Amino acid sequence: MSHSHDHDHTHGHAHGSRSGAAFRWSVLLNAALTGLQLVVGFAFGSLALIGDAVHNLGDVVGLLLGWGADHLSRRPPSGRFTYGYGRSTQLAALINGLLVFAAGAVLVVEAIQRLGSPVPLDPEPVAWAALAGMVINLLSARLFGHGHQSDLNRRAAVLHLLTDAAVSAAVLLTALLVKLTGLAVLDALTAIGVGAVVMASAWGLLREALAVSLDAAPRGVSLEAIEAELLTLPGVVRVAELHVWAVSTSRLALTAHLQCSEPALQRPQELLQQAERLLQRFGIGKSTLQLETRHDHGSQHPHTHP
Repeated sequence: MSHSHDHDHTHGHAHGSRSGAAFRWSVLLNAALTGLQLVVGFAFGSLALIGDAVHNLGDVVGLLLGWGADHLSRRPPSGRFTYGYGRSTQLAALINGLLVFAAGAVLVVEAIQRLGSPVPLDPEPVAWAALAGMVINLLSARLFGHGHQSDLNRRAAVLHLLTDAAVSAAVLLTALLVKLTGLAVLDALTAIGVGAVVMASAWGLLREALAVSLDAAPRGVSLEAIEAELLTLPGVVRVAELHVWAVSTSRLALTAHLQCSEPALQRPQELLQQAERLLQRFGIGKSTLQLETRHDHGSQHPHTHP
């Protein structure tokens, strides 16, 4: 007997509304911040601030991608897209990671080129622009709330924002040090450090996004623990063909064969309902389970029950 179940959380609409508002305000705030930092960076000669602005511009693009994917992922399945459009959030997370990594690499290259010929820097306006960047990015990250850890797409957006807040803090510190010491080369050195941190922060996100795109079991999901729990169900003697993957960055799916004793197969609906409740504790909302006798697995014609 096969059984498929798709569980939608009751707070889905509220979550979608909050998530959409967080993306919208983050895009608006970061677009304004990018313009401010570019003007100040070019006008007063700060490569670190220009790098921060370029990274913010990448944030705006990444946030727009994440926002669109977040909206698209809530569309119902249709036509050939039998699982819906949840994978769009995985693609957005992957693109976001690439954007962050590329921005860090460009910043490091530009800073290394400037080391030999430091540009005079006016630290005061640079410091004020950096402070604005730090405040705006922290505020934008706060808009996503604490639930972003369970969604790779929103986690990518928050990583963008927190990384930029750290970048802005470094630029602010550098501007203050330049004002105290007069050493303009500190701006280029800070830009190199900032770029390296940006690339390192993106690497973990890229690895996870690639793994999820290849249908790896998401980080934090233990197949061994799920199998052990399924074996506690009455009459289940073996779990085979266990697969867990992400339908989107916030929805998990599972398929498995449960080999059972004959008495357990006399009450299939009761067993399936118990399995369903158990899997929901692991955050798995979509499950397809096939019940078999212990002799069915690997046979040409599995035994089924009406």
